[in-house]
Amino acid sequence: MTRVYNFGAGPAMLPETVMEQARDEFLDFQGMGASVIEISHRSKEFGAVLDNTDSLFRELSGLPDDYELLYVHGGAQMQFSAVPLNLMDRHPAHKAAYVETGNFARLARKEAERFGNARVVASSEDSNFDHIPELDPSGLDADTSYVHITSNNTIFGTRWQQFPDTGDIPLVADMTSELLSRELDIRRFGVIFAGLQKNLGPSGMAVVLIRKDLLGKALPHTPSLLNYETYAKNHSMSNTINTFAVYLMGLTLQWLKDQGGVAAIEKINDRKAKLLYELIDQNDFYTGSAQAGHRSTMNVTFNLADSELDSVFLDEAQKEGLYALKGHRLVGGIRASIYNAMPLAGCQALADFMQDFARRHG
Repeated sequence: MTRVYNFGAGPAMLPETVMEQARDEFLDFQGMGASVIEISHRSKEFGAVLDNTDSLFRELSGLPDDYELLYVHGGAQMQFSAVPLNLMDRHPAHKAAYVETGNFARLARKEAERFGNARVVASSEDSNFDHIPELDPSGLDADTSYVHITSNNTIFGTRWQQFPDTGDIPLVADMTSELLSRELDIRRFGVIFAGLQKNLGPSGMAVVLIRKDLLGKALPHTPSLLNYETYAKNHSMSNTINTFAVYLMGLTLQWLKDQGGVAAIEKINDRKAKLLYELIDQNDFYTGSAQAGHRSTMNVTFNLADSELDSVFLDEAQKEGLYALKGHRLVGGIRASIYNAMPLAGCQALADFMQDFARRHG
């Protein structure tokens, strides 16, 4: 078997050692003669898995004690509904402010419109989302329940380099594609949520970090399994939790700790991204999609000088073991998603291929 360098945006590659450990333990977890996906979520063995995952996440993220860590069903897009349902009742006006920096920010805002007044307060749509727009917090209505941002935009390859100060209005961030990829002051946020399938584990589950004083404010018609308080009161186990996702998340967090933690992986991520962006900027054959000051370190998006060569580039790259480089269907071009598990060697292999391809086709 030959493993490829997987540049897919998600579900994304996991560390190889994590996959190997999960394989080795799959049929016989801790000598129980059963798989971790077969044992009860109420068992002491799984309870230890959950507690260990809690502990590792809090240690690596610096999650303060006055924040809850929730494991929720449905992935990140389920939170597009859960956030307004849980926070819009902070004020009777049921207002929310959204910064639109791409497709997922827009989807989140449209979902919030089902439950209240969700308005766009800043957008970069006029330039095809190639940058993060300026947000003037002084222009926010005082009765705004929360401000929603998408911290990293997988489709367009942009990210927030600095986060806005929204004062007494809670800042909510969808950090699906970058949580634990760079150091973060969580106290700047009221709520952070992230699907697992980029840096944390397999798809189908999300984590929610919520400041405890924001619990208990859900709209009256909020379903119990969309109510953050339900999860907080029951250690996320009011019904059967996604046990395998929690288990794999724990293994991934342990791997991250073994790499030196978030500070160490951030330096590696910066090196990986710099390697690709410098090649793009120094070669007329490639053009970056995002403005230089707004570029993501997780999703490097670019175009070829001749778009008719896209399919040739993708075919040749795959033959070289460089997998899933096709840009999102909304924008086309090329996208290299280089999450935590992507080694520097993978980015070097891509850079070498890009140089050779430009030499042969430029």
